[in-house]
Amino acid sequence: MKNKIHKYDFLIVGAGLIGSMAALALAQKKFKVLVIDKKNNLLKDNRTLAVNANSVDLLKQLGIWNNLKSNPEPIDKICIKDDISRKPLIFQNEHESMGNVIFNKDLYDLVRKKLLYLKILKTNNNFEVNDLSPNKALNINNKNYVFKKIIISIGKNIISNTYHKSLIFDQQHFSYVGFFKHSKDHDNTAYEFFTNHGPLAVLPSPAVNKKKSTFIYSSKQKIDKIKLQKLIKTKVTRSHGKLTFDHLIQKFPIIPHLVKKNDKFIYIGDSLKSIHPVAGQGWNLGVKDIQTLCKIIDQYSIDYKKFNSIYYSRRMFESIIYFSFTSLLNFFYESNSDLNNKIIKAGYNALINFKFVRDVFIKQAMGRFNLTD
Repeated sequence: MKNKIHKYDFLIVGAGLIGSMAALALAQKKFKVLVIDKKNNLLKDNRTLAVNANSVDLLKQLGIWNNLKSNPEPIDKICIKDDISRKPLIFQNEHESMGNVIFNKDLYDLVRKKLLYLKILKTNNNFEVNDLSPNKALNINNKNYVFKKIIISIGKNIISNTYHKSLIFDQQHFSYVGFFKHSKDHDNTAYEFFTNHGPLAVLPSPAVNKKKSTFIYSSKQKIDKIKLQKLIKTKVTRSHGKLTFDHLIQKFPIIPHLVKKNDKFIYIGDSLKSIHPVAGQGWNLGVKDIQTLCKIIDQYSIDYKKFNSIYYSRRMFESIIYFSFTSLLNFFYESNSDLNNKIIKAGYNALINFKFVRDVFIKQAMGRFNLTD
């Protein structure tokens, strides 16, 4: 029995939110799944997560949504403002919330508990991705395993395997994330402010009295705490009232990338792509990766020779669209030329004057507009 080979359908490398949820979705379909991660400790992340309506559907399917520790804060309206167009754009869906805001850690704790309950998680395992191969024996904790498919759900380790960023008009940005309390009710409205130095998003945060919000500001330029707080006050004091900022403001580098096709692995989440947060869809696109994978499984056997190619053809198309859109949007605002300002105004006018364009935007924000269908 010492040399026994344990045969599995899927190996998932990375037990973050997307990797863990993919494991739960595949296990729900009765596949044998194993998740490995180099870390044993739980996620210590106080940030929030904007979960669109489509992602809520998956969390409900996995039996997670109704068990979150903190009640999700609905996003009933999205208000977009900029320094060029005078009239703000307001979007809402009369039938359901456009999304919800939750705490990262609440979701992570639940998916981690489910993985442990199913006994499909092994931590303290640090493998080089290039050393892994489907149908090749792998020793994990002194046991030998063979996997038909290998799913990669880690981000930073595969940045070198990307499309050339300059072809898609993007550069490295910095992202600043934090919370503030305010004297007025946030009215379950999410705000997106476009400035010449970068976009600022303000979202309602889970709280009993609806007087707490979270922000994310992204820019190519570094900004100190005082200037950032002044910028936020300038944009939201009228709508939110007096502001009191939490002490901690976290800073993260943003390195947009798209992974190249690889027949050995299935990339999901940040391994497949990293999108500038101006789109507000990065994590939600990871959920779509999972849903697309499950749809393909329903149509084809995982042993089908072109399985990986079908997955990439479906996911890369939408990823490239989002990647290019966010890159161009930043380019238009940051260059601040007369021509680009006219293009921005034309886009605003289209959203104001054409109902079908607004409807597409609402479906896209909710994750219900599928480019690959």
